[in-house]
Amino acid sequence: MTSFPDFRLETHFAKWEFKARYHMTASDAQSLSLRELLDLARPEDRAAFDDLWLGYTETYGAPELRDEIARTYVRQDARNVLCFAGASEGIFAANHVLLDRDSHAIVVTPNYQSHETLPVSICEATGVPLDANDNWSLDIDRVADAIRPNTRLVTINFPHNPTGAILPLERYQALIALCRKHGIYILHDEIFCGLGPSGTSYLPFVADEYERGLSLNVMSKAYGLPGLRIGWIACQDTELLSRMERLKHYLSICNAAPSEQLSLIALRARGAILARNCAIVDENLPKWDAFFARHAELFEWQRPDGSCMAFPRYKGADGVEAFCAALVEESGVLFLPSTIYRSDLGETPKDRFRLGFGRKGLDEGIAALDEYLSQNTAR
Repeated sequence: MTSFPDFRLETHFAKWEFKARYHMTASDAQSLSLRELLDLARPEDRAAFDDLWLGYTETYGAPELRDEIARTYVRQDARNVLCFAGASEGIFAANHVLLDRDSHAIVVTPNYQSHETLPVSICEATGVPLDANDNWSLDIDRVADAIRPNTRLVTINFPHNPTGAILPLERYQALIALCRKHGIYILHDEIFCGLGPSGTSYLPFVADEYERGLSLNVMSKAYGLPGLRIGWIACQDTELLSRMERLKHYLSICNAAPSEQLSLIALRARGAILARNCAIVDENLPKWDAFFARHAELFEWQRPDGSCMAFPRYKGADGVEAFCAALVEESGVLFLPSTIYRSDLGETPKDRFRLGFGRKGLDEGIAALDEYLSQNTAR
């Protein structure tokens, strides 16, 4: 059996996420309560939830839910959608169905760790770094140089975790054209699409743009409903989806019926939910602008393109790892140091940290952060 390395981000959160007083590094939008979500339901959907049969569900996902998911795309229908127990199960299934030990994969770095750990556990992989000096963009020529005859998969993520960067459209189109030329699948982690400052331009979903594109999404991030544990992959390649569905038989088997019905309610109210969540981003971002203006000598700040995350640079002599550790231990302010995002496939930044701004209550956390810095000016 494959032995996976420690999942650094999740291990860090296991220690601090529910203990820290100020969770300032969350990658999800402000969650709704069950009552708030049900208040958004159509009468017939609320009745369906109240009368829900708590038996097994279809492995692919409830047909009505898959229909609603398909409506978030331009060219998909229910047969192009396979639901999972969260996005992580989808990442696992895609990598294990597409790759074998004779394959080669390409991943962008830094990345959410499973996008690297899973392909590396199966086959050889090459990391292509995003360029911090080019708004965290991706050099398509470097991707082209990394392609081998056995390259099977390229994994990308925009809006990007942890930087919030969005790839320029022309580079995205160039990447798709490159992969089409070589017959390479693209797994695009699109879980932050729809969440960001007002006026954000998001990339078109890869499943709509490319016959070998896998669009990964989930209720957790832009919708702010991680407790539902419903994710999905949309793809034009229905035979590939069928193979992932058969692998799911060994994993979750099927999704929880209450979660599926609640996800259906949320997706039917997606306009209102996304508008609410983006309004929180709009309210919070200027607060971070003001904070970093006050502490320009200690931080380098760059507004992200989208999502509810950013990846500022810490310039203190103690280093970002020590800064983040002391901050949470002494003031209860939780950030993710860039060491969480280190890669075995190449150099990644060592002087940055991930912060979040998709949740309410930011003022209290910034006040605690200001107080900590005022008491530790030597740092």
